[in-house]
Amino acid sequence: MSARRNLAVFLSLLVLLHAYIGLRLLPDLGVGLPGMLGGTVLLLVSTVLVPVGLLSSSLRRRRRSERLAWAGLLAMGLFSSLIVLTFVRDLVLLAALATGLGSAELDYYSAPAVPLLALAVTLVGFFNARRVARVVKVDVPIDGLPAALHGYAIAQISDIHVGPTIKRPYLDAIVNRVNGLGADAIAVTGDLVDGSVQRLSAHTQPLARLAAPDGAFFVTGNHEYYSGAEEWIVELRRLGLTVLLNEHVVRVRGGASLMIAGVADFSAHHFNPAHRSDPVAAAAGAPRGLAVRILLAHQPRSATAASAAGFDLQLSGHTHGGQFFPWNLFVPLQQPFVAGLHRVRRLWVYTSRGTGYWGPPKRFGAPSEITLLRLVPA
Repeated sequence: MSARRNLAVFLSLLVLLHAYIGLRLLPDLGVGLPGMLGGTVLLLVSTVLVPVGLLSSSLRRRRRSERLAWAGLLAMGLFSSLIVLTFVRDLVLLAALATGLGSAELDYYSAPAVPLLALAVTLVGFFNARRVARVVKVDVPIDGLPAALHGYAIAQISDIHVGPTIKRPYLDAIVNRVNGLGADAIAVTGDLVDGSVQRLSAHTQPLARLAAPDGAFFVTGNHEYYSGAEEWIVELRRLGLTVLLNEHVVRVRGGASLMIAGVADFSAHHFNPAHRSDPVAAAAGAPRGLAVRILLAHQPRSATAASAAGFDLQLSGHTHGGQFFPWNLFVPLQQPFVAGLHRVRRLWVYTSRGTGYWGPPKRFGAPSEITLLRLVPA
């Protein structure tokens, strides 16, 4: 009953928000009765398509369902911008009214600006999301870094979300770019998929081509647990990735030892108690004299525990950098960092903006990235 009640609340809210857009924009557009009817029909279509977009990862694998998923996710992205811009317009109109600057002309000219700007943002966001992520190079200063590890490079990809609109060709292009970086190791920091192994295994095959001298590593994100984490762990190991579930490996360069550890997602214990995220367990049994300790953890909020466990660098994702405005404003409510390199005591934390996208094929103000992190002396 709770799930049905939540669904009913969500659908009611969705209807009300679309009605709000229509009531606030259509009368001021000056399009007459035919335009009002056309706009109402478009809003009704959007009201139906947005839930389809949210459920797109569970649609049956048919050509028609893939087109429906695309339509739903595009509608979701456009609706997001429409509702935000409609609300912003109302704030502007209220401010103008309060200061004596309100007028019928302002109402008239601002109304079409909202859908036009929402459409422009959605189109730009679409091209930003669908292009191959650019390489972002980051130097991480490490105290006492041995000369043998100067310039040690890790290529990080995160939050690709292979699923309704991200398929094999998209992942192929990412793998090609990562392999071209010549990194010493590769880290895949979670949220790789949105869907089951049965549904998506053909599209994740390019991961078998990831190649680096010290290996390619994977840690689970929250979306793996929505998609059958145990099955995905088996599949990724089959593809040749080293899955780190609260465990580590040690690599040696010129007599200097480096540890790469990984924890399960911060919320994994809600799905599988045996996967409780534990940086201390991930480092357990490590040899003494390690020059650098690196932790792969999907969510930045693992940083406090990672710092206490003695790690030097944590690589995370999860946030997408907010993906597009205004959701970047809400990330700090859950995570300590939105994107980039930050410090928690002696621990460096790098948070990737993600290499793919979730939901709407839309990125605006938060470009996707493939990150090349190099260790340099402090």
